[in-house]
Amino acid sequence: MGERIWLADLESKRPVEITTLFQAGSISKPVAAVAAMKLVEEGKLALDQNINTFLTTWKVPDNEFTKDKKVTLREILSHSAGVTVHGFPGYAAGDPIPTLVQVLDGVKPANTPPIRVDVVPGSIWRYSGGGYTIMQLAMTDVTHEPFPEIMRNTVLIKAGMRDSTYENPLPSRLSGVAATGYGSDGAPVARRYHTYPEMAAAGLWTTASDLARFGIEIQKSREGRSNRILKQGTVQEMLTEQKKPWGLGFQLAPNWFSHGGADEGFQASFGCSFDGKGLVVMTNSDNGGRLAHEIELAFAAVYGLAEKPVEREMIPIPGAEMQKFAGNYSAGSLGEIIIRIEGDHLLVSNQRIGSFSLFPAGGTAFFSLGLTPDVKFSVDDHDVVTGFISGNLKATKLPG
Repeated sequence: MGERIWLADLESKRPVEITTLFQAGSISKPVAAVAAMKLVEEGKLALDQNINTFLTTWKVPDNEFTKDKKVTLREILSHSAGVTVHGFPGYAAGDPIPTLVQVLDGVKPANTPPIRVDVVPGSIWRYSGGGYTIMQLAMTDVTHEPFPEIMRNTVLIKAGMRDSTYENPLPSRLSGVAATGYGSDGAPVARRYHTYPEMAAAGLWTTASDLARFGIEIQKSREGRSNRILKQGTVQEMLTEQKKPWGLGFQLAPNWFSHGGADEGFQASFGCSFDGKGLVVMTNSDNGGRLAHEIELAFAAVYGLAEKPVEREMIPIPGAEMQKFAGNYSAGSLGEIIIRIEGDHLLVSNQRIGSFSLFPAGGTAFFSLGLTPDVKFSVDDHDVVTGFISGNLKATKLPG
């Protein structure tokens, strides 16, 4: 058999190179978190003060939930600030791009609701790209510099991430080395990829090699062997659990820190152990999470990691039986969620959280390969699906 060639673009047959840029999705968050912690070291931000202290062009609106407890950077970084908006769908290349303040207030052309506090800050863990968008504005307000420039000078150059950028839209000079994103059906993303003004949450363009360099720098800093970006104590605090299994910017497990990522047409995985091992997988497909998960399992088996990815068993469901789960669901503040059959699994789509796959686990239970909690569908006495529950999210199936 010939050598397998991985393609950055199917139409042109352009192969993936070491310098091919992929969208990192939410892996943008831990990289941005490191820059925010550098500003904390410099006294320009503070972990435990009201974030509004540092915001000048916009403020987190006060309400009943912030009356006695204000939003802090520590809570934003650990997804415990009580802030809304899970994620962002991005904007097709060429479409109008909102300012960050328009995104925060949900004003057109923004395509997501206003980012607000709807739970007492610090009371629960709930993943929020909206919180990182607030952090992005705080960083630009205190430095008076564009966010991509902050990231380039604070983290990217110092970590040796020479091919990476937070520039959105992606400059034309880099378009030729950027991969084209593909949906779960194999069709290319319209005009190749989306633009993310929510750069801290989802805007990093990078390579597997560059993300590996970032991980190595964090590993070395934790051990006191490098302080090119942060002090040892700062990194150790970032890798200390704050809420649930989450540190400051990183998801944590014993001997392991990680993050996953998904933008339209791209999925990625990043993880490092405390004893010097690490893995980065970047794909230009909405199906890439399945490949990444298989690679993670093989990596864990070969390197004998104490904390291994959980291997889940997919229990196939006949197509006729799967059909009952497909349809449109009302999910409160998330709006409408569309679920359709995609081969042997389900594909979930929502304007705010993007798209991801659900795999049957038996009965009416399904699982994903990302941060989404398991999904349990409810049925009535006639075995008709009426809705589903996933963590603290409840959705009701719409008629039709």
